[in-house]
Amino acid sequence: MHFYPKGIFHIFNQGNNRQRIFFTDENYRFFLWKMRAYLLPFGDLIAWCLMPNHFHWLFRVSDVEIPRQQWKIHVEQVEALRKRRPCVGVTRVHADTKIDLNESIGILQRSYTRAINRQENRTGSLFREKCKAEDGWNPGFYSISGRGGKLFKFCSGSDYLAACFDYIHQNPVKAGFVTCPENWPWSSARDYAGLRKGTLCNLELGMELLK
Repeated sequence: MHFYPKGIFHIFNQGNNRQRIFFTDENYRFFLWKMRAYLLPFGDLIAWCLMPNHFHWLFRVSDVEIPRQQWKIHVEQVEALRKRRPCVGVTRVHADTKIDLNESIGILQRSYTRAINRQENRTGSLFREKCKAEDGWNPGFYSISGRGGKLFKFCSGSDYLAACFDYIHQNPVKAGFVTCPENWPWSSARDYAGLRKGTLCNLELGMELLK
């Protein structure tokens, strides 16, 4: 995936052969911790939705790559919070090396896959080989699908953002799981509706961009 600073991207992936990737509520929660650890060093989440066999992120990139030591400190601090234990030390890495967003997303998926494989007593890949990302500032960007099965062409700027924001949050409604987006617990719709005080999304940035 080609990322660049200040770009806004719709990032998505699904289970290999469309298999389930989330089996329990705890799996969803675990994946959200992974998102916090491996995405947020590179920018801001504007919206997200986790579905039984796929996920969507609307993400604004601040830095395409960062020093690996900085990334490692963040990851280990988040992992300590998840495990509710103090972060007593950080593994040292070579000071001159860097890590980019693509690599970090790959690590996120592999880490989650290992946990699910242990849980489900399975082996092999869980996700499709590569995540996909659509550039929100590309005037030729098209969504995966639109209302009524029609293909949407999104314009650059706030029109695209609003359409993609809506598309992401409408996923569980279109799947018939809920009747309104904020009833689905595994998306940022509840945060924007004021029903939950989540900190994973940058709500202030999201609302500013959607004006």
